[in-house]
Amino acid sequence: MTDTGVPFQYIDYDKWGSEVMKRADDGWCQALDRNTLMCTIYENRPLTCREFEMASNECITEREIAGI
Repeated sequence: MTDTGVPFQYIDYDKWGSEVMKRADDGWCQALDRNTLMCTIYENRPLTCREFEMASNECITEREIAGI
């Protein structure tokens, strides 16, 4: 696990060398279960995900963009 608690298999690095969540070929987070649309590492999710408020305007907008 990383310092943040996220398992290493879900970590990638951006062009500046910062840790980011690994994405699947379809662009979705590797930790997202495609059948349930739930996080498979919920207890160890990164801070960005912890701060993202469910049912907020931002969440609703992102869900509409994704068609869910």
